[in-house]
Amino acid sequence: MDNKTIVRRYYEELLNTGDISNIENYIADDYEEVHDGVRYKLGINGAREHIKGVRLVYPDIKLIIENQISEGEWIATIYSVTGTFKNEWLGIKPTGEKITYTGVNVDRLKDGKIIEHGGAANLLGPLLDAGVVVKK
Repeated sequence: MDNKTIVRRYYEELLNTGDISNIENYIADDYEEVHDGVRYKLGINGAREHIKGVRLVYPDIKLIIENQISEGEWIATIYSVTGTFKNEWLGIKPTGEKITYTGVNVDRLKDGKIIEHGGAANLLGPLLDAGVVVKK
């Protein structure tokens, strides 16, 4: 499989279904996530826990890939997500509202597995609209 297909299948077959039984086919042992310039060495177990956590907050999450760009070992994925905010997230109480947002993920692959993940999501507007975050 080419790198775009690997990333696509990871999101569609694991994140969207919650079936992480074969996550080691997609995630490298030394997998890292990068947020605000900080690297978090999560490995396969950390990636597994990340998907479990996302699906706990949004049990019906559906990520739709709008476009992907590939440059060597790097894949940029432009996506939209819809999910119902059912459980607490970062101290924010759930509303039971459906939330839709867009974002871009950037993944790096090595030897056919995702070794690095980062990205950005446009969450503030959708969280305000759903009443999850309230303006003062």
